[in-house]
Amino acid sequence: MTAAVPTGPVDTEPTGSLPAAEQHARLLEVLAAAGVELGAHDRLIVDWLTTSPGWEWSTVATIAGWVKQASQHNPN
Repeated sequence: MTAAVPTGPVDTEPTGSLPAAEQHARLLEVLAAAGVELGAHDRLIVDWLTTSPGWEWSTVATIAGWVKQASQHNPN
């Protein structure tokens, strides 16, 4: 089962699952692609969201999808 980051509005829970380390990497990739500069506290929150016992993939995917959508609507 694939675990994709949504690219539009989320009407149903994103499916799939990823290990914590992959969730962490995926969220950092989306943030970097959106041009988000992270400080120490930002990284702490990314860690909190994605590392055990962090949030499940459906939550991380939804947040990553918001970032992705926002960056597409507001290009740097």
